[in-house]
Amino acid sequence: MPSATLRRRLHHGDVDGKRHEQYESSGFDSLSEPLLGSNDVYADRHAEQYSLDELLDDEGKKVRLHWTIIFSQLIAQWAQWLANIVLSSGSILGRLLTLPSNSQEKLLMPSLNPLQEERLRKLQRRLKVPFDGSLAEHQDALKQLWRLAYPDRDIPPLKSELWKEMGWQGSDPSTDFRGGGFISLENLIYFAEKYPESFQCLLHKQDGKRAEWEYPFAVAGINISFMLAQMLDLQSGRPRSIAGVRFLELLAEDEMAFDNLYCVAFRLMDAQWLAKRASYMQFNDVLKSTRTQLERELKLEDIFSIKDLPAYNLLRR
Repeated sequence: MPSATLRRRLHHGDVDGKRHEQYESSGFDSLSEPLLGSNDVYADRHAEQYSLDELLDDEGKKVRLHWTIIFSQLIAQWAQWLANIVLSSGSILGRLLTLPSNSQEKLLMPSLNPLQEERLRKLQRRLKVPFDGSLAEHQDALKQLWRLAYPDRDIPPLKSELWKEMGWQGSDPSTDFRGGGFISLENLIYFAEKYPESFQCLLHKQDGKRAEWEYPFAVAGINISFMLAQMLDLQSGRPRSIAGVRFLELLAEDEMAFDNLYCVAFRLMDAQWLAKRASYMQFNDVLKSTRTQLERELKLEDIFSIKDLPAYNLLRR
């Protein structure tokens, strides 16, 4: 069996157990490079053309997903339009909060209450923990993820070709974490426990007509954890990006805000994937558009918890 394989549509859990499509492995250390590798054999492959109303088989689900995406984008644009009016008015508030047009928007850091300080430090400690395949705790976490993903199947050895079915690049999942760290495994476990229906839906690629060359589920999850840490500016002493500051407000209300935002981001990423008719080579672009949409939604004034984000409506328990 080749050292790396990728399933076609729904092959994360094929009933016939067959494997198809070879691809080359690559690193995930930087968002400035293709996150899921490259392969000239597939560089010119085009995905089939799917319209947005084909994303879900059930008619009611189609309508909900369609309008959720449209309304979230319209609301974000409307909020930005109002902000532009305020900022152009020449008021003191406008001068203090003038926003740069690039993605590295910054603002003055507000003071944090003791609860926010404590939860931010705890989250930052989690982000600093690398995945260590030699630790029993980390091994047990991988086994727990397998049990949640495939409750009716035996847990394979920690080095097994079966791990590829979950979307790991090789037979040893520990080699895929790198920049994601242990928190990315915790995020996957939380997703499976808190929103099992959405987790299974994405794991088995159940929504819509899929691309010939799909993103690998587990590795995509690691990259989402990494993307969120960057977007929220969590690796600095105190977040100073607009998204990061707004996130701290949500963290005061929900200690698991990062994990819940991860679940929203994963579901939104898959919806963007389908809406853009993307294939494997476009994963990096889809992840960037997912980040942009989350940043827009975090800027909305009536967001007091993760559940208030328009994209939260995509989640199913």
